[in-house]
Amino acid sequence: MVRLTHRPRDRSGSGVPIRCALAAARQTGAGPGRRPARCAHLPARGLLIRIVLALAALATSLHAQAPHLNRPVRGGMPGLPILTGIEWVTNGLRLTWEGPPGYYRVEYRTALDAPWQPLTPATNFGRITTVPAPAQAAFFRIAGPAPHYAGAEACATCHAEIHAEELQTRHAHALESLERVGQADNPACLPCHTVGYGLPGGFVSRTLTPHLGGVQCESCHGPAGLHAANENDPLFRPRVEIAAQMCGGCHNQDSHRTHFEQWAGSAHATVTEDMNPPNRINSCGRCHSGSSRIALLKGADPAATVTGDANMPVTCVVCHDPHRRTGHPAQLRNPLASFTDYSLGTGANFATAYDPDIQLCAQCHNQRGATWTSNTRPPHHSPQYNMLLGTAGLVPEHTASRPAAHAFLEKQCVSCHMPAEGGRDEQHPAFAAHTFRVESFDSCLGCHPAPEALVDFTRSLVDMQIQRVKAALDLWALTRAPEPLRQYGPRAWEYNIPGSLSNPTGSPQIRGPRSSNDPAQDEQALIPDRIRKARFNLYLVAYDGSHGVHNGPHAALLLDAALQWVAEELQMPPAAAATLAPSKTDPQP
Repeated sequence: MVRLTHRPRDRSGSGVPIRCALAAARQTGAGPGRRPARCAHLPARGLLIRIVLALAALATSLHAQAPHLNRPVRGGMPGLPILTGIEWVTNGLRLTWEGPPGYYRVEYRTALDAPWQPLTPATNFGRITTVPAPAQAAFFRIAGPAPHYAGAEACATCHAEIHAEELQTRHAHALESLERVGQADNPACLPCHTVGYGLPGGFVSRTLTPHLGGVQCESCHGPAGLHAANENDPLFRPRVEIAAQMCGGCHNQDSHRTHFEQWAGSAHATVTEDMNPPNRINSCGRCHSGSSRIALLKGADPAATVTGDANMPVTCVVCHDPHRRTGHPAQLRNPLASFTDYSLGTGANFATAYDPDIQLCAQCHNQRGATWTSNTRPPHHSPQYNMLLGTAGLVPEHTASRPAAHAFLEKQCVSCHMPAEGGRDEQHPAFAAHTFRVESFDSCLGCHPAPEALVDFTRSLVDMQIQRVKAALDLWALTRAPEPLRQYGPRAWEYNIPGSLSNPTGSPQIRGPRSSNDPAQDEQALIPDRIRKARFNLYLVAYDGSHGVHNGPHAALLLDAALQWVAEELQMPPAAAATLAPSKTDPQP
């Protein structure tokens, strides 16, 4: 590790003395508090730039390897060292911790009344280390730098635009919100309404520390006084943490806003597959990886900037912009309603295909470029926006489809999936649920006198029609499919990678007719177009997940068209095809 401290060159470009400390910390044990050595003048601008860039790259690399904040900490980013993890590894114990930028050392003791002893030198700023396993039971703690809070005005020197935007947000006026309700001296509230309350150098009172009132840069990025004093030292560069635990330090059940707990129980908090492989990080990662999505929104290439760190779920900052008022409620990045059809395929160029005017949920919950001519796999489990607008799937000629009545709700998806809670008084303002599940039908009562019964009725009808279409497809597979496809049994109509209707367990051993660029091996080409159109419609409705609730008339239209096409291939009336009993899927590959 190399640490550089310097005075900037003057504006004229003439050489000035550079005071630097070049300490091989890991080899020599140098740490904070050591007097920096003086070295010869470095008048060459290029050499200085190379040193700074090399140090920045080193710091960025080490910080990228450090763990993310894995638990909510009251007030946001920890201002003092907090041990966050101890786990056994092959060569000892791996310790992880949080705290302000700087050097740390690990200390231990074998009894509660024993003195603390250093286990490592104070040379670690990566917040992760492996130490030898102790021979007996031991207690560990992390010793590190004290927080140095500077206040947002110090950050504004270099980050004026962001600072000006942040001043317009509710975060900047968080202390004022306490003052309005007479809670400005309440120690239970101040950690989340000020910077560093209760910590050395943190907020004390409006009179003594007015520059630390409200939620500011250092609430989320950590103490930045040392960075403000020497912005070119990468050691003290503040954190950029996008984990939901950062927001969860304040937006939790203890603050009357259970945002974090609700989010943690939602599907948004889960990464189902590794998003780091090159073939996923830029494609699947745009919706399944929070870090990849943020990189793309910034115009960066996730493969270059978040490689190895793409397994970050869809966190708060994916939907909310923490720095500015966006013109949408709760600083959302996108509006809550739109009527323009949208489908962002995984292979599409994000920079040119991204549309900020498309409503928030539809940014990911769209059919992702799916077409009926695709043979590899069914449409993705996400066509809700296109189903809502009535633009998904294939309908017979001269047949019109239209948006669902639900599309005309003021907040579209949010109206049902995030119903408002609270709002009892000024201390308990209304906020939206973040489980994203429809757990109450109260918001439906304005239009539907018996919403639960209507939902059950709609779902049962659509589910029945889904089974009828599948039964007709299975019958075609068993009786009408071309001979080379008969080996697949009832899956002869399926995609090369069958969907859940034929492979409910998702077994990789189960396959449908092969899809190949070699015409001689492409079995999918043997499936008639009408069958392929029917399966496309079938899976769009099935993978919408609402079973017709999002747009019942459109779901029925797609399934009726699918049944018509299969009946034509079976050479029987659609009414006869509708009476077919569902067949059991052959589980064998």
